[in-house]
Amino acid sequence: MKQQNINNLVRLGELLSKTEQFNDIFDKAEQQNSWFTRANVIFAFKSWSEALSKNNVQQWLSQYQLPQTTSPKKILIIMAGNLPLVGFHDLLCVLVAGHKAIVKLSSDDGILLPYLIKQIRAFATEWAEAVAFTDDKVTEYDAVIATGSDNTARYFEYYFGKKPHIIRKNRHSVAVLTGEETPEELQDLGKDIFLYYGLGCRSVSKLFVPQGYDFNLLFQAIYPYKDIIEEQKYANNYDYNKAVYLMSLYKLLENGFLLLKEDEHYGSPIATLFYEYYTNKEALKKKLATDREKIQCVVGHNFIDGEIPFGQTQTPKLWDYADGVNTLTFLLNL
Repeated sequence: MKQQNINNLVRLGELLSKTEQFNDIFDKAEQQNSWFTRANVIFAFKSWSEALSKNNVQQWLSQYQLPQTTSPKKILIIMAGNLPLVGFHDLLCVLVAGHKAIVKLSSDDGILLPYLIKQIRAFATEWAEAVAFTDDKVTEYDAVIATGSDNTARYFEYYFGKKPHIIRKNRHSVAVLTGEETPEELQDLGKDIFLYYGLGCRSVSKLFVPQGYDFNLLFQAIYPYKDIIEEQKYANNYDYNKAVYLMSLYKLLENGFLLLKEDEHYGSPIATLFYEYYTNKEALKKKLATDREKIQCVVGHNFIDGEIPFGQTQTPKLWDYADGVNTLTFLLNL
């Protein structure tokens, strides 16, 4: 079973690398959700293709015993729609574990995944047949994986709490700067900030900077991302948030395509990056540990255990599980 899973995943990675054959479906996805630009969708496909290399797949599955499942469970997956293929990893975990998936797609991302499932029928018929998409109320299921906001999480807990479940809430990612970063590291940080317009939980939405930090270093390094302001929806958010902040007499730093606002919260609006000063590294480490339930990723350079290097938040490995909860172990233990 493990070798068949490896073969299927590697074939899937090869399929996702051939982005030129998906032009029509990319157009349809962007028509449905204008945040899903061709560049963003291609980035998602290529990132998945690289994640599903033979070496990565073997390294991932080598950690698990994958017994032949004679009585597969029905797993209800409720997916978010903020990023292209945002629930793909959950679905792959269900298939690798030998279960069946009942998928409720977000109305913001209803095109890409059904199309991919049709494509994999050519080399993984058993996987294609194990996936069902539905808009109806689901009454028969054995476990739930649901992703949403803090508000929807309360709803999910109420309805699904009696079944085995993984329920994910809002999380945000942060970067810790020391002032010693190279221009290259700061430019890479721009990927973590601007990819997918900052809409993902792995998008950096807040900086922690030392007292007296020179933000010109950051602004100079991220200048190559300036063209993002040419995207109309992003520009609308930039203009709106700037107007709201100025009317409220907030002090802002800006460079024409990104607003910086001092704020203790983690989740910043689109086109805005919050920042907070720190004076003591150990105190900041304690704060990040205390707030770990709110944080998806910490980006930095030799600051804290488990940090992610600059520029790599949007290319997680197969063994990087959302919220630190091992989805595949959860599914194998049902």
